[in-house]
Amino acid sequence: MLSWLRTIFFTGPLVLLLTTFYGTLDLIASFLDRTGNWQHTIAQHWSRALLFVGGVKVRLKGLENIQVNGSYVFASNHLSFSDTPLMLAHIPCQFRFLAKHGLFKIPFIGFHLRRGGHIPVPRENARAAVRSIHEAGRIIRERGISVLMFPEGGRTDGELRPFKEGAAMIAIAAGVPLVPVAVKGTREIMPMGSLRMVPGKVELRIGIPISTAGMTSKDRTALNAGAREQVAAMLAEINAR
Repeated sequence: MLSWLRTIFFTGPLVLLLTTFYGTLDLIASFLDRTGNWQHTIAQHWSRALLFVGGVKVRLKGLENIQVNGSYVFASNHLSFSDTPLMLAHIPCQFRFLAKHGLFKIPFIGFHLRRGGHIPVPRENARAAVRSIHEAGRIIRERGISVLMFPEGGRTDGELRPFKEGAAMIAIAAGVPLVPVAVKGTREIMPMGSLRMVPGKVELRIGIPISTAGMTSKDRTALNAGAREQVAAMLAEINAR
């Protein structure tokens, strides 16, 4: 009851205020920096503020496995809309999202995604999706940034689904490591169908990067399976505590 009252009378208005403030900064930054780096930094600050205001406590493990200036493809399980601010707040690399093409058509959101350098994926068109994968690989190589993907293809009820091979294909195309990521608890702080964040504990684990050196597209299935196995193992370890 106290958590619900806090969400209605305190957290909700404050989140709106924070989002308006950082959204304005983001808009200004989009005209000053075409790389999207400033926007990403602003999004990191917004995410940290959002989690703090929401009363979310995060247990982070595996940060030593990556370098701040490194380039990777992060592949994570997906439970909630709150996965996005969690990743932004705690993964220190400059990374971009692969987002559904339809999101780029939504006013304001689409503008932000385009100006921030995020990559549209037309899922309904297989050839266009393959082009997006190669484009993502090119952007990673040329700009030295990372990409974050949710290879399950959407939010789940907590049961790990099969991984689609897009993340593995991009990692191979870019010649960068594929990094498995596991999240736990985000569905509880923001349930399916809700945009309200409630206090709670979540866990974020960054796995061991899997090198793609010498790999070709023929290796994508094995690479994809290896990433999913790591995510499953990390989730099993969290659940066993």
